[in-house]
Amino acid sequence: MKGKSRILNRYEMTFRVGLMISCLLVFILSVIHIAFGKVFISPQDILRALTNIHEEEHHRQIIWELRFPRTLIALAAGAMLGLAGAILQSITRNPLAEPGLLGVSAGSVLFIVIWITFAEGVGEVSSYIPLVAWFGGIGTVILVNTLSLGKGKDISRLALIGILIGSVLQSCTSLILLRHTEAIGSILLWMIGSLNGRVWVHWDMLWPWAVLIIPLGLISAGAANAMQLGHSAATSLGVHVNWMRWVLLIVAAMLTAVAVAAVGAVGFIGLIGPHIARRWVGQDARRLFPFSAMVTGVLLLGADVVAQAASFELKMFGLSSQVSLPVGAVTAFMGAPFFLYLIRQKSRLK
Repeated sequence: MKGKSRILNRYEMTFRVGLMISCLLVFILSVIHIAFGKVFISPQDILRALTNIHEEEHHRQIIWELRFPRTLIALAAGAMLGLAGAILQSITRNPLAEPGLLGVSAGSVLFIVIWITFAEGVGEVSSYIPLVAWFGGIGTVILVNTLSLGKGKDISRLALIGILIGSVLQSCTSLILLRHTEAIGSILLWMIGSLNGRVWVHWDMLWPWAVLIIPLGLISAGAANAMQLGHSAATSLGVHVNWMRWVLLIVAAMLTAVAVAAVGAVGFIGLIGPHIARRWVGQDARRLFPFSAMVTGVLLLGADVVAQAASFELKMFGLSSQVSLPVGAVTAFMGAPFFLYLIRQKSRLK
């Protein structure tokens, strides 16, 4: 008992330290993120512009109208994807789970692409996009979970069917892309994930949903802790496992769908963030969920800094077009070796 209590105290301490470090990183990366771009703006000018004590009107417009909303969107969308990934990893008891596992990202992107392509008079930026993505994500989760309940209670069926459904939905999106080549640029950015061109209208579309859904994810930590114990143990604690799985899956789908509506299907970020958080604060979802949101928000913001820096370097050598590198390309580059590392670690434990 003393050893267990000592471990819990250690995780509580690391959780507090981790939150302080995350807040510091948010501040530092936000300044760097706002400073980067075609026009470099010094930290002093950023602080002047944010406090309305400015010397350059041009700098103030760049910061307030272009870069600051992009920073907020990166933090909020990253937090939602990280929280969704932590929920899914708790449900499946699988550290390899992430928002794309159940096909939620693919379903949300497909519905968004259909809406953008076929809804007459509707532009890419619309207040309806989160709702459209929500229908796509929830519909995918309902389909995957229903099919996985066929035989027994093996949670691995959920992941396998999710991967299958996700592949089918991605193929449908690709078919639309082939049929409507005029929208190829926009559709590709939704499929890869990008923060390019994200301004206040996108933030206004995102924040009301974030304020509503992120607290739902955080308060589900108690149920997630019970689910991590397994079907029999959770049932003995009075938890209706099948019903609770539905609730947690829908919350994760809502978080993913709204994030995808803002930044597209950014891959792997919902896998990396929760895994780092678990190493730092342990399995307890009461600490894991908020810390996963913080860590993943920081990671997405940092990945966008890397994307902008890489775009600048590529343009210096004449290797890039006018379109900046999407953040989804950076997260994929980060996530692929991380995914292989997790698989190798898992195989060593067997």
